[in-house]
Amino acid sequence: MNALVRTLLGIRRRTLPERPAPGAELAGATGLQVRLGGRAVLTGIDLTARAGEILALVGPNGAGKSTLFGALSGDLPAHRGSVRIAGRAAGAWTPAELALRRAVLPQTAVLSFPFPVAEVVRMGRAPWAGTEREDEDEAAVAEALAATGTAPFADRPFSALSGGERARVALARVLAQRTPLLLLDEPTAALDLRHQELVLRVCRERAAAGDGVVVVLHDLGLAAAYADRVAVLHEGRIAADGDPADVLGDALLSRVYRQPVEVFPHPRSGAPVILPRRTPRTPRTFRRP
Repeated sequence: MNALVRTLLGIRRRTLPERPAPGAELAGATGLQVRLGGRAVLTGIDLTARAGEILALVGPNGAGKSTLFGALSGDLPAHRGSVRIAGRAAGAWTPAELALRRAVLPQTAVLSFPFPVAEVVRMGRAPWAGTEREDEDEAAVAEALAATGTAPFADRPFSALSGGERARVALARVLAQRTPLLLLDEPTAALDLRHQELVLRVCRERAAAGDGVVVVLHDLGLAAAYADRVAVLHEGRIAADGDPADVLGDALLSRVYRQPVEVFPHPRSGAPVILPRRTPRTPRTFRRP
């Protein structure tokens, strides 16, 4: 769509985001408190997501991971403190402007109509309609389908897919949006082992290309293997934030998860391997009849 047509249609010219410099802040929180239902769910949160890195949010159920995720995406307002996206207060952006700067993958993807998979992925290109970057639509959709392994069923209706297939299509939609910041809430929850690894490899590729990735994970092993930084949440606060090898220690994790944990380095990669401490199983003996 050329500039004249955009003007005739009354499409307001938007300032498009530029590629961020390595290490630039893409989203951040300072002194953040979020209240839901009259209760403080997050308190005193200071955190930064940067270009070129994967930041994993981990912690037990109810620790505040998804609430922090919602605040960093600009979808949940701060009761106190501040949240910034691309250098501005999150509330200062319009929804259309936010959609050019961050893409959000929620925990569940629900569609009421049987759209073909390719069209669901193409929905990720909606924020760029009327800009010069809408010419990238076809390439962005094709690239996202290929990256998530969903191209073979691009013509199938979304409603006919399995839960794991839907999860990968939802990720493809987010990738097709081509924003500098990706926020993914439990993207591996419905996936088998192979596709869990695929999703985290895609995250690593996006970070290597200069994007920032914030991902909520329950699997501490995946966080240890793929994240550049890990923030451990506990009772609405950040208990630790840093390199996985420094943060994911057995004492901290045992306290936060209220479950004895043992941590040891992987024999090849050196990445932390995290396992619950279990009582050894006693072999059963059977008497011959």
